[in-house]
Amino acid sequence: MAKTSVFKNTAMLYIMTFARLIFPLITLPYLARILSEESYGFVSYVKSCMTYIQLVVDFGFILSSVKDIVKLNGDKDEIGKVVGNTFLSKIMLSVIAFIVLIFMVAVIEILKLNVIFVLLSFIGVATTAFLADFLFRGIEKMEYITFIYLIAKGVSVILTFILVKNDGDLIWIPVLDIVTNVISIIITLIIINKLGIKIKISNIFDCFKMIKDSFVYFLSGVASTVFAALNTLLIGIFIKDLTIVAYWSMCLTIITAIQSLYGPITNSIYPHMIKERKLAFIHKTLMIFMPIVLVGSIISVYFSEFALLVVGGEKYIPASNLFKLMVPILFFSFPAQVYGWPTLGAIGRVKETTFSTIISAVFQVVGIIVLAYLNLFNVYALALLRGATELILLLIRMVIVYKNKREFASADAKVKTE
Repeated sequence: MAKTSVFKNTAMLYIMTFARLIFPLITLPYLARILSEESYGFVSYVKSCMTYIQLVVDFGFILSSVKDIVKLNGDKDEIGKVVGNTFLSKIMLSVIAFIVLIFMVAVIEILKLNVIFVLLSFIGVATTAFLADFLFRGIEKMEYITFIYLIAKGVSVILTFILVKNDGDLIWIPVLDIVTNVISIIITLIIINKLGIKIKISNIFDCFKMIKDSFVYFLSGVASTVFAALNTLLIGIFIKDLTIVAYWSMCLTIITAIQSLYGPITNSIYPHMIKERKLAFIHKTLMIFMPIVLVGSIISVYFSEFALLVVGGEKYIPASNLFKLMVPILFFSFPAQVYGWPTLGAIGRVKETTFSTIISAVFQVVGIIVLAYLNLFNVYALALLRGATELILLLIRMVIVYKNKREFASADAKVKTE
C-alpha cells in the first residue's frame, strides 16, 4: 500500500512538474523575444529578490508542517489546527518580509527602476501564504496540488499572451501572479472544505511555537537559497549590467527547470521515509535515477546552444559557454537532494541536514569573497563555484548518512518486527 501511495504521489508530482516545465517553456521564449535584454534582466532580477521574500513567508513549513500532519494520522480536527496556525504564522512572517523588501529597495539600485513592479511582485508572494501545499503533501493527496496548479497556471499563460506585448506591459507580469494565486486560494479552500477539514487557529502563542520549531528548516532554506539566488543578486549589485543578468538568468532558468524534475522524486520519498525509514529504498532510488541524470547532463552540454536558441532566441546564444559551466550543478544536486530531507530528515537528523546546507553556503560565500578579492568576480567563475558548492553539499551529506547508517538498520528491523 505504501509503495502504491509513493508511486501515485510521484506520478502526480511529475504531472505538475512537467506542467511547471511546459508553462514556462511556453511563456519564457515569448517574453525573451518581446522584451529587451534589459527588461528581461530586470524581471529576472526582481524574481530572484522575491526568492528571499518567499523564503521568509514559507519559513520551512513545507517540511515542518508536513511532518506535523503526517504524525496526526488523519485526525482532521488537529490537522485543521495545523493548517490554521500555519496560515496565521505565514501572515505574521509576511509583515516581516515586507520590512525586508523595503530595505532591499533602499539599497539595491536596480530595484528602484520600477518600484511598483517590485511591490506588486511582493503581493504575489504574500498571497502564497494561503496556499496549502503542505497539507496535501502531509495527507499524501498530491493530485490536489496538481489540479490547482494546472488550472491557475493555465489561466496565467493565456492572459500573458493576451496582455504582455512589449516592455511597456511589464506590470502585467506580477499582476498575473496575483490573479493566479487568488484562483489557487479559492480552489484550495473549496477542496479543504470538501475534505471535511475545518481551519482553526488555536492561539497566537502556538503560532510562535510553530515558527520556532520550523526555524531549523528555515535555516536550511536560507542556505539553499544562497545557492539559487545570491549569485544573481550579487551580479546585479556589483556588475550592474542587465544584459549579463539576463544571460545568467536565462541559463539558470533552464538549469532550474531541469532540476525541477528531481522535485517529485524527493517530495514523494519524504513522507514515505518518515514512516518506513529504509536506507535501502534511498539506494535503490539513486541506482535507478543517477544513470538518467548522467546522460541528461551530457546531453545538456552538447545541446547548450540549441537549448538557448529554443528558449531565449538567437540573442541568448552567446551565453552557451556559461550554460555549459553550470551543467555540473545538475549532476551533483540530485543525490545531494535525495540524501537531504528524504534521508537524514526521515531519521530526525534535522540539525545535521541544516548544518550540511549551511556549511556549503559558507563555502560559496567564502568563494565569492575570494573571487572579489582577486578581481575574478564574473559569471563564469560563479558558475564553476556554484557546481563546486553542490559537490561539497553532496559529500558532507554522504558522510553524515554513513555515520548514522545504524539508525536506518534499526528502523528497518523495527518495521520488520512490527
